[in-house]
Amino acid sequence: MSDFLHVNGVNIHYRITGPEDGIKVMFSNSLATNFSMWDRQIEVMGDAYRILCYDKRGHGQSDDFDHDITIKDLADDAVALAKATGFEQAHFCGLSIGGMTGQAIGIFHPNMFKSLALCATTSAIPQEVLPTWEARISQALTQGMDGLVEPTLSRWLTQETRQLHPELVADVSKMISTTKPKGYAGCSRAVMKLNYTEQLQNITAPVMIIPGEHDPALPVSMSEIIAAHLPGSLMKIVPGAAHLCNIENPKDFNAILIDWITSQER
Repeated sequence: MSDFLHVNGVNIHYRITGPEDGIKVMFSNSLATNFSMWDRQIEVMGDAYRILCYDKRGHGQSDDFDHDITIKDLADDAVALAKATGFEQAHFCGLSIGGMTGQAIGIFHPNMFKSLALCATTSAIPQEVLPTWEARISQALTQGMDGLVEPTLSRWLTQETRQLHPELVADVSKMISTTKPKGYAGCSRAVMKLNYTEQLQNITAPVMIIPGEHDPALPVSMSEIIAAHLPGSLMKIVPGAAHLCNIENPKDFNAILIDWITSQER
């Protein structure tokens, strides 16, 4: 089922799959993608899991926006959607900006989800990379998204995958190129303000951290910082994958995620 829900001033596009009595999981996608990025997880999990995917504001078929937002605003969107669709106490899994959203949920909505999986993400953006973000935003707003496809692919997928799996590259390229420029810019500015490292200690939900082994965008060292500030959290690395580790190595990603969720259901 695909539908729209009006939350926090925008229409959010979402899809629910799987049996009504399945284990509930909510997925939150990365910047410049849509909820189809989780198809490789749904293919494996669909029979036993009730899955909620959604396009964050400014992405996919969800509404665009013009005003400044924070990662907390994206977390508020996710929580409002989860409440409206009956996904309280689901397991939350977010990648990149989705993982940042998961951190904000853990900090500001501590009793919302049964567990959090924070994938290929970071808890703070270094000041020295802000000019790079500004350049990407400027390019998106003045020239559109097409020029960002190739440099983004170089960060998100390993060279081997880009050479050997053209169909995968085509899928990811389409998601990037069809992202709304204003949505990309607005969410990028939210990322630029990210600074949750010292607040991670306030997260009480169980946390699994899942970075990609060869991620040049948000490397494993950034996940290690999250783990160091979250006593009791676990971390497992997806081998052979860059940033979109759930797409590039779905076999290992799915095994890590399913094992984690299963352990939290016992």
